[in-house]
Amino acid sequence: MTPNPQQDLRIALERMGLLRPGETFSAETLAGGVSSDILRVVLNGRAPEISFCFKRALAKLKVAADWRAPVERNHAEAEWLRLAHTLAPRSAPRILGEDAQAGAFAMEYLDPAAHPVWKNELREGSISIETAAAVARVIAAVHAGTANRADVARRFAYDHVFHQIRLEPYLLATAEKHPDCAARLHELAETTARTKLALVHGDLSPKNILVAAHGPILLDAECAWYGDPAFDLAFCLNHMLLKCLWRPQWRERYLACYDALGSTYLARVDWEPRAATEARVAQLLPGLFLGRVDGKSPAEYLTDEQDKARVRRVARRFLLRPAERLASMRDAWNSELKGA
Repeated sequence: MTPNPQQDLRIALERMGLLRPGETFSAETLAGGVSSDILRVVLNGRAPEISFCFKRALAKLKVAADWRAPVERNHAEAEWLRLAHTLAPRSAPRILGEDAQAGAFAMEYLDPAAHPVWKNELREGSISIETAAAVARVIAAVHAGTANRADVARRFAYDHVFHQIRLEPYLLATAEKHPDCAARLHELAETTARTKLALVHGDLSPKNILVAAHGPILLDAECAWYGDPAFDLAFCLNHMLLKCLWRPQWRERYLACYDALGSTYLARVDWEPRAATEARVAQLLPGLFLGRVDGKSPAEYLTDEQDKARVRRVARRFLLRPAERLASMRDAWNSELKGA
């Protein structure tokens, strides 16, 4: 933040054409991720009241590790949201304005009462298999609508950003702590980096998905990149496995969501053989799984050392002996937890 954040916010809003000269506004910081400042802005004196979200990327992420990323990812996110809104209508908030100079954009504000966060739903036991399937349909629609499109590849040529905020913190940093798995983790990073098939969201986590009456709404596409769509499915499946440790009483329901995500998505893959997609997802998954324990962005609810040991045990097994089917790691994880 600069010495006068309120004035900087005013300048950005005026450049976007959302604030009239001399008009007053109020701004409230919203809870969000670790990588951006997110505010709810209310324009004073408008009738009816006008409010929206303002999002500005941070150069240094709010984590314990020294994790930095280019602020140009803010533009990538705005572009992803625009395109997703076209390919899967109402699956992303509308962009209201963008200020590239400030590394910021504004988007519609969605009332939390009508748009609960999927992570919160999963935590409280509201675990809907249909929601998982709907998320898979949305992301498959974005992948299918952008597959093998040179124009989209040019717009989202953010290889350097994706390396800094995904491949390095999740796979390469983890490799430093597991020398015997390092070669495999580096291979996964290289395979992901060179696979160019479709537009990737890059942070398909339940904390970035709202559950609306009409279906899921995806947020926080700062990692948007034209590359391997397998990453999105693996990233989301990873969360379904980890949630089994968060709320163990609902393990079977989380795993049912895992199954629905995988089967619904794979049924819609038409840009390459489905077996090829599934194999890359299945092989990337243990790397991401281990990364949430020993990478730069550990899952905040994994604090018990026995739980961490379970993740390491199953992840290392599949890194050293890769599988090609999603059911393989799911079944191994289920067996690990049942035997705990």
